Amino acid sequence: MEDKLHNFFSENDFDFQEPHSGHLERFERKLNQPKNINRTSWKWLSVAASVVLVIGFWLGSNHQKQMIDLADVSPKLEEVQDYFVSTINQELKSVEKNRNLETETIIEEALDQLEELEDNYRLFILELNSEGNKTKIINSMIKNYQQRLQILENVLQQIEQ
Repeated sequence: MEDKLHNFFSENDFDFQEPHSGHLERFERKLNQPKNINRTSWKWLSVAASVVLVIGFWLGSNHQKQMIDLADVSPKLEEVQDYFVSTINQELKSVEKNRNLETETIIEEALDQLEELEDNYRLFILELNSEGNKTKIINSMIKNYQQRLQILENVLQQIEQ
């Protein structure tokens, strides 16, 4: 071990010179100087960030409108909508029970028509929310439900024949 240590010091050229005069005094003076570090106050930055987030959430929630549906207009219209939705769902289940290779095309055509009526209904919802003629839009929404129900009843009649 002593040989390795001796070889290490003999192979490497170390600086054995004394530091320049006054080095120790300059070093102590720098150590004793008060620190003038400009720190960013993290407390203020965190408070500012929190304020920005709160304002952002508030603005986001105020500008986000809730879409009004037929059921939101009045309790009677809610009953009407519930009736149509439940009846349409029952009819859809009946149609799906009767699905086979012979009825596949009839059912697919009907489902395409229902999808188109659903798209129209979404447009009615947008119109209802834009404060247009509400009575006319509500009547159109009810007719849309009636048309969907009529399509499903027609499909069931065609399947039975």
